[in-house]
Amino acid sequence: MRFIFSALVVLMLAACASQGPTASQSASPDPNTQQVVADTLRKTASAKETIDVDNGSVDQLTSADTDLWARIRRGFQMPDLQSDLVDMQANWYAQRPDYVARMTERSQKYLYHIVEELEARHMPTELALLPFIESAYNPQALSVAKAAGMWQFVPGTGRTYNLKQNMWQDERRDVLASTSAALDYLSRLHDMFGDWYLALAAYNWGEGNVQRAIARNQAAGLPTDYQSLRMPNETRNYVPKLQAVKNIVMNPQQYGLALPSIPNHPYFVTVTTSHDMDVDVAAKLANMSTDEFRSLNPSFKKPVILGATQPQILLPFDNASAFEHNLKAYKGQLSSWTTYTVTERARPAALAEKIGVDADTLMSVNKIPAGMRLKPGSTLVVPRSGDDDDEDISADVAESAVLAMEPDVPDTRKMLIRVRRKQSMAAVASRYGVSLGQLQAWNRTHRTLVGPGQVLVLHVPVGKSMPSEPGPEKLATNVQGGGVEKVSASVPDKPSASRYDKKHGHARTGVVKVSAAAKKTSVTSKAPASVSSKASKPAASRPKTAGEARKRK
Repeated sequence: MRFIFSALVVLMLAACASQGPTASQSASPDPNTQQVVADTLRKTASAKETIDVDNGSVDQLTSADTDLWARIRRGFQMPDLQSDLVDMQANWYAQRPDYVARMTERSQKYLYHIVEELEARHMPTELALLPFIESAYNPQALSVAKAAGMWQFVPGTGRTYNLKQNMWQDERRDVLASTSAALDYLSRLHDMFGDWYLALAAYNWGEGNVQRAIARNQAAGLPTDYQSLRMPNETRNYVPKLQAVKNIVMNPQQYGLALPSIPNHPYFVTVTTSHDMDVDVAAKLANMSTDEFRSLNPSFKKPVILGATQPQILLPFDNASAFEHNLKAYKGQLSSWTTYTVTERARPAALAEKIGVDADTLMSVNKIPAGMRLKPGSTLVVPRSGDDDDEDISADVAESAVLAMEPDVPDTRKMLIRVRRKQSMAAVASRYGVSLGQLQAWNRTHRTLVGPGQVLVLHVPVGKSMPSEPGPEKLATNVQGGGVEKVSASVPDKPSASRYDKKHGHARTGVVKVSAAAKKTSVTSKAPASVSSKASKPAASRPKTAGEARKRK
């Protein structure tokens, strides 16, 4: 892979980036010089080349403003909102100068591009301040609602606006793609409501919620402007926050704050590569730290950038020149990663041992949480082995690869137990090696006791032998294909000393002991039903009482 890039043009642009336009240039830009630079840049970007300059960013290398903040101020179009909420938000920022400094420093990389896009669409430049409210201009921001990037797109809205979200890339974090999508969305909301305040409320709260709030006010005969609608506190404070930042940009000294100077020219160019390249290698070739490289290219989720996707890599002007020069002299391997497709359910550690890679590396690169198991068909990013060729990851894998996981728990079978005696749930749980909480959850109960005849559901490991004991009757021991395989395997009671014969009304197997006069023998007899199981002595063998002796005499 080679880059064809004009060294002269890069030096010219680098000079612009490092020095910024002078006052004389600002007053009277030279259109001929500007056109020569733009034309030269465009000529270098042929179909077979791997570098492409963000042409829109070089169309206007100079303007009437030397500082980007002045250009932003000139583009304000929204009416000012005045309320106690605005004052409260402005004071909040004024009391946090370090926070304001951090987010304005971060914004320097992206503001010029956003202002360019807004002006091309004839939209208010107040919207360039919206990422201060959404993410503090952090392209890596992720909210609890899974909204990502500077513009805080949730997954569903991102897909609606064609922001790619796959294993390799999340364009909700991409500087160019997310900005274009956010401005498309805001334009649509403004067309829907005809008011920028309502459009901003809808961006935060959802257009459906704003429409319903308007309908409620209309039905009640109330005004339908932003300040008259009933809405959550977050949305109620949303526009006041933006107005507070606008007030600070208009007059930072009033709030005791200072804004960093931002030159009014492009910060980055766009580089396109057709071969796989490690993020670390790309950063090294551009003379940048990995963190600095990722701040401009936050959408790449893996340690490798896939050439099959024709990615747009953003680099500052100076670093683009270094990148082109260093790449020509680079003799090493551009990419050290490839992919592996899982064919059967597997634990990461076992799979790592099978394919000969470090288990910690496998789990870290693929972001596999502990206690998870890989499903068949999953695609993993793995280090290239020494004998691998230099083949890039295919476009099919780049487009459709997924990583599917499930909790790493033993396979279980469903078991139904009919209880035949009163006992505690804890005793049943202990007998089958499960916890009391599991047993109660499976049976959707908080009871601690179980009575005769009640059926309990258990989930026990496949292949584990179950205890055989008196009491329960197993009704079902397996679930296959969604059905229950019924089994009857009752456990007989222990034999007792006597069993009552209902038909004949007497006990069988009763043992009657005979007295010593009857030769002290034991015989099996059919005793009357009224006779207890313990045999009594015959009357003839009993000692006579005094009364009985007198009567016989």
